[in-house]
Amino acid sequence: MSDKINDVLRVPAVAFVARVLLTFPFWGSGLSKLIDFPGGVAEMAQFGLEPAVAFNIATIIVQVGGSLLVIVNRATWLGAGALGVFTALTIPLVHHFWAMTEEPFRTIAFHTATEHVGMIGALIVVSILSAWTAGDRR
Repeated sequence: MSDKINDVLRVPAVAFVARVLLTFPFWGSGLSKLIDFPGGVAEMAQFGLEPAVAFNIATIIVQVGGSLLVIVNRATWLGAGALGVFTALTIPLVHHFWAMTEEPFRTIAFHTATEHVGMIGALIVVSILSAWTAGDRR
């Protein structure tokens, strides 16, 4: 790898920005559900998640709390793990393409589900990198 690129990748601010960007779909969604609480409750009800208020609160806590843990690089495994489990659960609950017959909804749900699998992989990678660099902080 180019020495310049290697140097840039080792800048702590670059790692911080990467963690913010990686978690953006989660904290953005969580803040949206917090700011428009009735809309978040309606979204939970739309997917049959009852009691919708409790599911909305739990979703906000997982999305915002998990994101914060990843962003500040503390207990990253816990934050990324919570976000990963949350993301995995959305596939059978929301993006169940195998049970859909109407297009383009089936294809959209399939692509969303595969993107979620990729996000889970990225969350695992950020946990691995955090564990590797934790040795540098000891």
